[in-house]
Amino acid sequence: MYSDKEVRGEEIVPEPMPLSIVFEDNEILIVNKPVGLVVHPASGNPKGTLINGIAYHLQQQNSKLNEENLPRFGLVHRIDKNTSGLMVLAKTEKAVTSLAKQFFDHSVHRQYIALVWGDPTNESGTIAANIGRHKRFRKIFDAYPDGEHGKEAITHYKVLERFGYVSLVQCELETGRTHQIRVHMKHIGHPLFNDELYGGDKIIKGTIFTKYKQFVENCFSICPRHALHAKTIGFIHPRTRREIKFESEIPEDMTKLIEKWRGYSVSVTKKTSS
Repeated sequence: MYSDKEVRGEEIVPEPMPLSIVFEDNEILIVNKPVGLVVHPASGNPKGTLINGIAYHLQQQNSKLNEENLPRFGLVHRIDKNTSGLMVLAKTEKAVTSLAKQFFDHSVHRQYIALVWGDPTNESGTIAANIGRHKRFRKIFDAYPDGEHGKEAITHYKVLERFGYVSLVQCELETGRTHQIRVHMKHIGHPLFNDELYGGDKIIKGTIFTKYKQFVENCFSICPRHALHAKTIGFIHPRTRREIKFESEIPEDMTKLIEKWRGYSVSVTKKTSS
């Protein structure tokens, strides 16, 4: 959980930007984050982040607000820069406390859609392997199934469609570690399609034919990022205590990618059966 002090530090400058706000009330705000938008300012991204946009949005709700007296709000989770999809932000201390506890208790319902390399053996499964910094390459993370390093991480997955050399899967997070789905799917031999950090940006499954290589390169161009979308989020509302759930559409780049692989799979099947 990220405190309001982190969010409201002096480096946070309200900046106008288009925001896809799915839901908002006095306690929470649900945003559908686009690909390429960093969530929070850091050394490499001091501004132009989602938090800068949220700060501006809240400032516009009350003309008397300025950078010093913005409403308190907090991040309770993040998603990667090149992952699209739903995020919840807390607008009050009560909401921060409630949501942080729900994340800690693993009771927040989060489902992601991913295109991964390979054809998983099982229709569904659970990946339980600690996640921590890679011992050699500190910018990435690794899975530690024996629990000797890192923090507990659990991902449930289900195969939605099989396209031969790649598969469309649904992943549900029980925990929320950095790069969890990306690391866990690589751990079981199915890295995300076009995931440059975890080896998915090269051909892992398929034929040696030039036409296939060109097809995959075209797919990389269609979706020039790891194919992961935060589709669903559900939790208990901090004030009403009622369960609420939100869903978002898979973005255009991933939709086109999935359709291209679906078409390829059908064409291969027809050639094989003829």
